[in-house]
Amino acid sequence: MAHRCLPIPGGKTNIVAEEKTVLFLQGPPGTFFRRVADEVEKLGHRALRINLGPADWFVWHDKRARLYRGSLRDWPAYLERFVEDHGVTDIVFYQDRLPYHAAAVELAHRRGINAVACEFGYLRPDWITLELDGMSVLSRFPDDPDAILAAAENLPEIDRRPLFKHSFFIEAFNEVLFNLLNVFFWYISPRFSQDKYYHPIAEYLSMIPRLFLSRYRDRSATFLIDDVIDAGTPYFVLPLQLQSDYQLRYNAPFEHLLDVAEKVMASFAANAQSEARLVIKVHPLDQGIEPWKREIKAMARRHGLKKRVYLIDGGNLDTLLRNAAGMLTVNSTTALHAVRVGCPIKVLGIAVYDIPRLTVQGDLDDFWRSPQKPDPKLGIAVEKLMAAGIQVKGSFYEKNGREIAAAEIARRIVEERINLPEALRGPPPRVERARRLGLPVGFLEMLAKPQRTNRWRHAARR
Repeated sequence: MAHRCLPIPGGKTNIVAEEKTVLFLQGPPGTFFRRVADEVEKLGHRALRINLGPADWFVWHDKRARLYRGSLRDWPAYLERFVEDHGVTDIVFYQDRLPYHAAAVELAHRRGINAVACEFGYLRPDWITLELDGMSVLSRFPDDPDAILAAAENLPEIDRRPLFKHSFFIEAFNEVLFNLLNVFFWYISPRFSQDKYYHPIAEYLSMIPRLFLSRYRDRSATFLIDDVIDAGTPYFVLPLQLQSDYQLRYNAPFEHLLDVAEKVMASFAANAQSEARLVIKVHPLDQGIEPWKREIKAMARRHGLKKRVYLIDGGNLDTLLRNAAGMLTVNSTTALHAVRVGCPIKVLGIAVYDIPRLTVQGDLDDFWRSPQKPDPKLGIAVEKLMAAGIQVKGSFYEKNGREIAAAEIARRIVEERINLPEALRGPPPRVERARRLGLPVGFLEMLAKPQRTNRWRHAARR
């Protein structure tokens, strides 16, 4: 096969095969991956697709696509045969920690081909994440602050203009349609493992009253936030993520967000100053299934924190963070907002931004007394290095942003410009910590881990 040399930053060249065969697995809800594949073909390369579930088939079933109807356990062997038979050079997928995609990463490593993970951007809005292998546990983003500062020294400033706004309805419509297609047309791929924490119908029905009451909740939450700030006492913020978020389920040592709250409250009660307060904020897209108010209230009473813990459902998180003594998170990207406003951060799971001098590295018990603020220079360097090497300006859903992002992602794949500069190409530095925490890293570990189900389907453990 012929080869060509491509320039990369720093005056070096990158030798790339003349023709690539790019295999697309499950993508974000909608047609985005199909558009990327079209751009790959415009550049003179071949694009293929394996559909895993019914929704995949509905959005993409042309001559490039195949439908896998086998079991999850048989998937690695099928994928290996497919890759060998078709000469696949790159495998592209959305949500790196889905078991199907974990198997693809392992296969890519064995065969020396590229595994390319795609997700919503770290630098939201208007950004898409594009990394080799994956995010969080699998991310190759360095965790050495000095290496980050050196790599980002001559990088350009970030384009922070919000260019590709889209309505919440567009994103929600794609998400709902995708999941309901998998429910109602299950017979197209009957052994597909959807990896959903809640049944989609229950999830969407629960969200309807929350959508109608969102303005009322925001008004009430805004008043409560103002009261917390005006009180003048130090307070810490724990923004809840979505219980259904796969980043939470596979990149953190917690079965449920209440386990996170339990850990935080126990430490807060024993170590925080008596005048300090703890503010727990419900995620703005929470489905309404989990009884947060009842459980958080009961938990606060057990820890003797009845008058020191507030649950806020709505309002502006940035306003809270600007005035907070500290923020705690499992691995939410909202921590990058906290960095920008100088709010100390304690990470409880595995996160790409959990870096010395950016987040607090000591024990949780020590966090409450004198939390260290993030180094603003390091924060700027982290975001510049992300923007240059693992972020693409664009959108999954806004028309212009989708076209721009699809074209750029295709170019980066075929020119092998993902995870550049070289500081982003080392081994994943967070894998060993994940193993120490007992997190499943590989495909077989995911299969061996018991299926996580909605806590409220069972009797309480206490």
